[in-house]
Amino acid sequence: MGDAREAPAGDFDYEANGGGYALRRQPDPRIAALVHEALGDARTVLNVGAGAGSYEPPDRHVVAVEPSAAMRAQRPRHLAPALDGAAERLPFDDDSFDAAMAMITVHQWSDLEAGLRELRRVSRGPVVLLTFDGDALPAFWMNDYFPEVVATERGRFPAIDHLVDVLGGAAEVLAVPVPRDCTDGFGEAYYARPEAFLQDDVRAAQSGFVLTDPDAVARGAARLADDLASGRWDERHGHLRDQPERVGAVRLIVAR
Repeated sequence: MGDAREAPAGDFDYEANGGGYALRRQPDPRIAALVHEALGDARTVLNVGAGAGSYEPPDRHVVAVEPSAAMRAQRPRHLAPALDGAAERLPFDDDSFDAAMAMITVHQWSDLEAGLRELRRVSRGPVVLLTFDGDALPAFWMNDYFPEVVATERGRFPAIDHLVDVLGGAAEVLAVPVPRDCTDGFGEAYYARPEAFLQDDVRAAQSGFVLTDPDAVARGAARLADDLASGRWDERHGHLRDQPERVGAVRLIVAR
């Protein structure tokens, strides 16, 4: 299984900060259905930057690769153990898998282009990425309270066009609807549940919060708490509480 690395494989230290991910970042079944459909009829799937196993299809043979020991340890018992490895150097022959997937991870890789080329090399079928369009993040009301976090995230996520180009230039890009009760606790999952951002464990399961100045995060949380208590948040955004889904920055890229 491998021991903890001396230094993080990417831009976020999951050994120190990944302890709550398996609890707060549960795969949402509606997003999972889109991912699994994108994998087509693939029977063997490589999941790179697999974390605790989110969005791995249960009806296929999945090989998972994850550089963080803390994240590998959080994989549920029904999933196969993950291999210790990084996207940039995959220990597999060319065309070893029917498909490859990378779920909300490419922004953390130390060498994005090398990792994407490796995904393309080992997959004889589709490469499926779940990621965020950084340019769409500021449209989310979270930017009113945590602009520093949004700026941190916007600077991390690769441009969608660049991802498509590196994967070969022919890909489908789907804007993914996020359901109101989304179980995967990334930022936009709480578009209708603003109180969640006042919880330390919710923020701790989002790397953007951890990578941002804690004083800025505390100021934003205080502003949000005040606006929730006074009703100002609901005056501006209360309609979202009843909106069944929202299309924001989440993107599914399928390179055939």
